[in-house]
Amino acid sequence: MFSFLWIAGAAYALDSAWQSAHATFYGGSDASGTMGGACGYGNLYSQGYGTNTAALSTALFNNGATCGACYQMKCNHHSDPQWCLPGTVTVTATNLCPPNSALPNDNEGWCNPPLQHFDMAQPAFQQIAIYRSGIVPIIFRRVTCMRKGGVRFTINGHSYFNLVLITNVGGAGDVEAVSIKGSNTGWQPMSRNWGQNWQSNSYLNGQSLSFQVTTSDGRTIISYNVAPANWQFSQTFEGQQF
Repeated sequence: MFSFLWIAGAAYALDSAWQSAHATFYGGSDASGTMGGACGYGNLYSQGYGTNTAALSTALFNNGATCGACYQMKCNHHSDPQWCLPGTVTVTATNLCPPNSALPNDNEGWCNPPLQHFDMAQPAFQQIAIYRSGIVPIIFRRVTCMRKGGVRFTINGHSYFNLVLITNVGGAGDVEAVSIKGSNTGWQPMSRNWGQNWQSNSYLNGQSLSFQVTTSDGRTIISYNVAPANWQFSQTFEGQQF
């Protein structure tokens, strides 16, 4: 049996102002080439992110802290009427678009600092631009992530090295801090290992596990006893949602 607690924090509002950037695409027409990635989500289909995803340039990726954030974007028709399509698309940040210092920022070095750039999954890109364009100017803004079901915790690693992948986060979407509690321990802060993989070096085998998750807008949820005492590595458990 588990229970939930939601805590309001000192929050900032998600950005409502539109900003300028550029977008390209990758991953093929079925987005199969977008699987894996620097956020650690693995199979984006089974994790529920689908094909509306994007890899972020270094300036936006923030060393993985932005993984899971949602962006609404539309092609800047005023700047490029030939290749832009009407409408908007909302994507989740699931990967890093790596910089390439060997290329100039205005000629294929699109993801070099300090540029704001989205390398979108091809199906998402084709909702706002024509395929043959290759790259288009866009405007974008942070928006609330809408998810089905609760936040998911996948427990990987081994004894004394608990690596917990956190997915399906609603609200701000990007996780800022995580704590874990065994049924025989107090709350212990976890550290970001990479992407949205969070690490604890405590021995927690045989204990029910609770998680406290804080997103970048300052909101916190606590999912008590979300993993039963007989949990096993590689299992996924579902908690509360923002």
